[in-house]
Amino acid sequence: MGKTEGFFKAIESSIERDDFVKITLSKPFSKESDLINVYIRLIIIKNQKKLSVTYHYKTNDQVKNYSLGNFEKILEDLLLNSFRNGVLFSTSENTQIFINKKRKVTIKTTAPSILEKPSENHDCNKETRVGEEVYLKHLGVMNSQGKIIHKMADKYRQINKYLEIIEGLINSSKLPKTVHIVDMGSGKGYLTFALYNYLKNTKNIDVKVTGIELRSKLVDYCNDIAEKCGFTELNFKCTSIQDFDNNQVDILIALHACDTATDDAIYKGMAAKAEIIVTAPCCHKQIRQQLKGQDQGNPILKYGIFKERQFEMVTDTIRALILEKENYNTKIFEFISNEHTRKNVMLVGTKSTKKVEVDLIEKKISELKSDFGVTEHYLEKLIRT
Repeated sequence: MGKTEGFFKAIESSIERDDFVKITLSKPFSKESDLINVYIRLIIIKNQKKLSVTYHYKTNDQVKNYSLGNFEKILEDLLLNSFRNGVLFSTSENTQIFINKKRKVTIKTTAPSILEKPSENHDCNKETRVGEEVYLKHLGVMNSQGKIIHKMADKYRQINKYLEIIEGLINSSKLPKTVHIVDMGSGKGYLTFALYNYLKNTKNIDVKVTGIELRSKLVDYCNDIAEKCGFTELNFKCTSIQDFDNNQVDILIALHACDTATDDAIYKGMAAKAEIIVTAPCCHKQIRQQLKGQDQGNPILKYGIFKERQFEMVTDTIRALILEKENYNTKIFEFISNEHTRKNVMLVGTKSTKKVEVDLIEKKISELKSDFGVTEHYLEKLIRT
């Protein structure tokens, strides 16, 4: 255990102090490895402490529980043969171990990023991607004791689902060593803070995150919290989506950007050749206003509520087709359940290298516009200008 002795001593001390939170292992030695990362938690089964290890593979997850005595050999094997980076999170400190290609080991200690312990009850061991992080208290999602405030329970569930989606997209994409993320229309920053903390502190990914927001009070508010949390690579800027000028964007996010602001964001992402574009569109007004007063032959469109939903689908389908024409694979799916919010559709584009059948896609767009009497989609206008 010589090379990793300091890391194991830190784990042992953390368990003895009863401030152990978790261990994460990342950055596989082999890029071809099916095992992406490992997540380790302390649990109690039949009044005995065990370490629950979640192995994240490319195609599935496997969970195994180990006694404390049997765990050291397993962890040392993972560190010396599978992963270059490991982090022990405790409420006292973070201990990080780095292992280079020549198997030289470096260990460093930093201030804790999690101040409250999670439950060790195995019955409550459903994995979440958000623990009792400090930023959640600043944002009013948790109280000072680390308990979720009742009225923010839906927001907490939304954050966990959002991180699950983003993690899956990142795992299946080719991204640079330092990932530049721009969140357009970041608002109060719930998801922006969660994404930064999860990628930077839990997944140990080198990220730089910028939140774009027009309301200066929210920008000042979020920058203040980022400073308090020590989130040095997270910053918020007061500007519009249209005026934001930065071509270094690997992941572009625009959640609930109203009406054509979603198109502005998609266009910025395509122009920057972002690897991933994530949107949750809302306020689909452009096509509805374009067709105001026109008679619709389709009987479904006789009824206002159906008309509204239909044009939301038309708007987002054309957006997806335009993304496909620009060499993105696209998905449209439910973000979170309707019981939490009606604004629950997510449109995602991931960069592709496959050959694009431009003429076929243009034909689909033309037919869709013709069927519903649409003369122009705003995103088409942006691409032309």
